[in-house]
Amino acid sequence: MTYMITDILHFNQIIFEFYQENKRSFVWRDVDNPYWILVSEIMLQQTQTFRVEHKFEQFVTALPSFEALAEAPFPLVLALWKGLGYNRRAKYLKESAQKVMSEFGGILPQEPAILERFPGIGPNTARSISTFAFNLPHVFIETNIRAVFIHHFFPKREKIDDKELLPLIEQTLDKQNPRQWYYALMDYGVYLKKNFINPSRRSKHHAKQSKFEGSDRQIRGQILEQLLCHSRLKQEGFYDLLLFNTDRIDRVIKQLLSEGLIRQKDEVYFL
Repeated sequence: MTYMITDILHFNQIIFEFYQENKRSFVWRDVDNPYWILVSEIMLQQTQTFRVEHKFEQFVTALPSFEALAEAPFPLVLALWKGLGYNRRAKYLKESAQKVMSEFGGILPQEPAILERFPGIGPNTARSISTFAFNLPHVFIETNIRAVFIHHFFPKREKIDDKELLPLIEQTLDKQNPRQWYYALMDYGVYLKKNFINPSRRSKHHAKQSKFEGSDRQIRGQILEQLLCHSRLKQEGFYDLLLFNTDRIDRVIKQLLSEGLIRQKDEVYFL
């Protein structure tokens, strides 16, 4: 779908005028530090911004560079990550830092095609990292951007596919300053979600997050937390400490082992 240039200019004006009055301020914005951008983008993948703010500053203070993160013991990385959830991201982040140091001389690559080969980084995240770290005009989508384009261009439609949104994102992209444009889109998307029924619910890709309480995600988090506290535990130790069915605990332990988040020697588990 192609829109008239006047439609595009009007849309851009709405977004930038809002941004001028309502710009959010975060320490990882408008910085010439690709390491900070990588850390923030991985943290923001599945976690709300207000939860990331404090943890981000703690993380980059303790581990201020790719080298520091690459050399840090995983239990320390996981302890700094605690509270953000989806702990695989902490492992992916450390592995990414190791990759930067071992394969790229400590310099984060700019090319999304290369970044996609990093652990836990898909096409959209690769493009967002390249855009925010290097101010390069790549087309990508995330939840707040999706909300903006659905709200403005598909006000009465349901089950809207991202394939319909991506050409619009490309048409409206400010190629001179894509970093600021995406910041503006995201901030406007947050505003829409607070003041209207979330437009993203009309996306074909919208999925309601499953309940955390009593979920396998909760068991995963508790297993990792206990290993942070006790360093090493036998299987029976988890049974004593976790108020869950032993079969579920066993299954989650196997998952964590297969993902490399925990390790095992003889009958003892550790990070």
